[in-house]
Amino acid sequence: MTYDTPLRRWWAALALLAVAAAAVLGLGHGEARAAGTVQVTGFGSNPGNLLMYRYAPTGLAAGRPVVVALHGCTQTASYGEAAGWTHWADAWGFAVVMPQQQSANNSSQCFNWFQPGDFGRDAGEALSIRQMVAKTVADLGSDPARVYVTGLSAGGAMTAALLADYPDVFAGGGVVAGLPYHCATTAVEASVNCMTMGTSKTPQQWGDLVRQAYPSWTGARPKVSLWQGSSDSVVKPVNLTELMKQWTDVAGTGQTPAVSDTVAGHPHQVYRDASGADRVEVYSITGMDHGQPVDPGSGAEQCGTAGAYVLDVNLCASYRIGRFWGLDGSAPSPSPSPSSSPSPSPSPSGGSGSTQLTDDTALDGYVKAAADGGSPAVGTLAGSLGLAVGRGTEGKQNRALLSFDTSALPAGATVTGARLTLGYGSGSGDPWAAAQLTVDVRDGCFGAACTTGTDDWAAPASAGAAATVARFTSGSGTSGAFSAAGLAAIRPGSTVQLRLQFDQALASTAYVFVQRGAGAVLTVDWTR
Repeated sequence: MTYDTPLRRWWAALALLAVAAAAVLGLGHGEARAAGTVQVTGFGSNPGNLLMYRYAPTGLAAGRPVVVALHGCTQTASYGEAAGWTHWADAWGFAVVMPQQQSANNSSQCFNWFQPGDFGRDAGEALSIRQMVAKTVADLGSDPARVYVTGLSAGGAMTAALLADYPDVFAGGGVVAGLPYHCATTAVEASVNCMTMGTSKTPQQWGDLVRQAYPSWTGARPKVSLWQGSSDSVVKPVNLTELMKQWTDVAGTGQTPAVSDTVAGHPHQVYRDASGADRVEVYSITGMDHGQPVDPGSGAEQCGTAGAYVLDVNLCASYRIGRFWGLDGSAPSPSPSPSSSPSPSPSPSGGSGSTQLTDDTALDGYVKAAADGGSPAVGTLAGSLGLAVGRGTEGKQNRALLSFDTSALPAGATVTGARLTLGYGSGSGDPWAAAQLTVDVRDGCFGAACTTGTDDWAAPASAGAAATVARFTSGSGTSGAFSAAGLAAIRPGSTVQLRLQFDQALASTAYVFVQRGAGAVLTVDWTR
């Protein structure tokens, strides 16, 4: 990999502060990519306007993990190769998703980790990256319970955001020279308060910010590996302590390490939960400036290509992070043995996870009829406006149909939870003022055919009103948890259809058009 001269201007330009000129997330960039890396398009609505690259080893079997690798400012998707992730993908058997920022979004190609419209759940860049994961799971048959995310600098800060936003997607994270989640909501806060000075909060304050990112989540939290150089001149090293406070609070481990040792001469701590499981680890790389630790070479634990902000410190961070997650097939340990070597991971069995299913646009649509169901007709605007729900201008009531292929769920899995996320398209009036938007569930298809037909309007459901969706007039809205009957209608390896309707006939024009395809996502929790 080759690198251009580092750029240190972005934060200064954004904040218009001379003091920030020495503290930008300026990182070298390269254009070389590992053989086999391909650009992937059509992965969803992509509200963050990101590019998607993916590396998959030749002959990668289904059921393998996925690692998302997020580059730093001025870098490209080739960061995933420089940091060693494509090397371990070959050695251990997993796919690497490499999102790439565009200069149209950020002039220095930094991920916008400090902008609320980009770091929130189901919004902006965060949603684009989640859609890349869903695309990869669908394309490669990857294991949705073993998806991980890591990143450097601005990519590390975005990693923290994704771990907070999507504990239902990511089983683990690796934050390298990054910032705590929700440390900043403006460029000035990011540059001055967080990067240059460091922001201190109590563990609970930091943890509460993570919990507020997805307040209804009660499941397991990702395990997190944290890294930073003790001489970091770009991101103040105190951020490593603040990250530790945040993620140990989220994991419920307390702030006293169970293990405190050195790895390759560098301080290393491990924090364990009440069951004795490793949940958070921290590496402080003595004397290292801002960058990704690598150890170029062909040894069993070596990786990476040194360059600007990819630093040869005789310790490969991606190797250690991958072992902490268990990608090498070993049981993760507080201090991986230096003599151990990578081995193939076993086929997954047991466990639990969450899978995101996207709407099948070949089958979705909407049907309009009189309030009593008379004179039904299939709506014609799905392709241009989306799916209509509510009372249209012609006085008919509209019901929308969404279809999901459940073959991405593990065979034999038991569905334990589900929720539907809808993207707002357009609307008129306030249909929620007089009724609730409800979700009917059908095991299979509502009508005689799975494609939208007039019989879908009144066809019986396997579970009527299995969930409701609260009022939303922009962005996206997520339903409440599905009822037990609704969950029973979702079977792995089948088709499930959802019908959206307001539970009362509306007396005047009031409707909403919801997005289809990747704009309608059914998240299914499961165990096996």
